[in-house]
Amino acid sequence: MANFLLGTNVLLRMSDGNASTHLLAGNAVATLLARKDKVYITAQNFIEFWAVATRPLDANGLGWTTQRTTTEIEQFLNRFPLLEDSPDILSRWLTLVTTYDIKGKKVHDTRLVAVMQAHGVTHLLTFNTDDFTGYPDISPIHPNKVT
Repeated sequence: MANFLLGTNVLLRMSDGNASTHLLAGNAVATLLARKDKVYITAQNFIEFWAVATRPLDANGLGWTTQRTTTEIEQFLNRFPLLEDSPDILSRWLTLVTTYDIKGKKVHDTRLVAVMQAHGVTHLLTFNTDDFTGYPDISPIHPNKVT
């Protein structure tokens, strides 16, 4: 039994029935739950989710209303345990970004790693596994690798 944090891209694809990987995302999460893995979410997921879901279609978003986005987030909160933010996350994040010389957009991914470390979560289900390689004790897993 493993502990997984869901990547925001997995949550977005689970919610977007038009995404080519919609079924893959949902099936991967269903498989994790069926084999009794622990599956978590965190507040940062929803900040990122909101940004993409409410961004216009022509700007690589989903173009959703705030109401629809709120409903999707509430459904996830009812389905998965939330890893709470804590002061420890900031110190872990700062150590990670300075140790690995992290710059630009990758700082957001590094914060997810800090959340995982603070809560002892070892696996991340994500479509962007390359963004999470090289961190100690973190195993990024692509949904197509969940069997």
